[in-house]
Amino acid sequence: MDNKTKFIEIYNENIKREGADKLLEYLCSSHSDFFTSPSSARFHGSFPGGLVEHSLNVYECLNDYLLRPTTKDKYKMNYSQESIAITSLLHDVCKINCYKESSRNVKDEFGVWQKVPYYEFDDPIPYGHGEKSVYIISGYMKLKREEAFAIRYHMGFSGIEDKKSIGTAFKQYPLAFALSVADMEATYYLE
Repeated sequence: MDNKTKFIEIYNENIKREGADKLLEYLCSSHSDFFTSPSSARFHGSFPGGLVEHSLNVYECLNDYLLRPTTKDKYKMNYSQESIAITSLLHDVCKINCYKESSRNVKDEFGVWQKVPYYEFDDPIPYGHGEKSVYIISGYMKLKREEAFAIRYHMGFSGIEDKKSIGTAFKQYPLAFALSVADMEATYYLE
């Protein structure tokens, strides 16, 4: 099964909220490159389809993290499959339509200049990262407060936000911390 089919299957199986169908319709439309976009310009998932692959990896990592006995029993982190799917599958919708194929010159191993393909980041809606994802999703369906904070702060301490705000968000909304862990695991270990 390809990643687009897998994403749609998980999405439809778990996300039943009003407006979810319209959001999925947008993701699949010609107005969105969600299923063909890279996940980054130079790092993890910097290839066509990298964004959907990353989103699926974060979904798997978040599910695994939340199934740990310590996480469930000691930390009391119990979330619906809908919340898990929404936060993990949609945390990076801010990257839709932001990567443009281009080329640049680099020297090969013999010192000869070669034209190589790469992605330029060009954000048509410069609204931040996590907050932009919350903004886009909220245009289609209502997020629970903890889901919104999880998506907003999924970059954790690697983001550019005020570090005190990140710590406060993690303390108040444990799903934000869990999503951040899942995003980092997917980024640095799977990709």
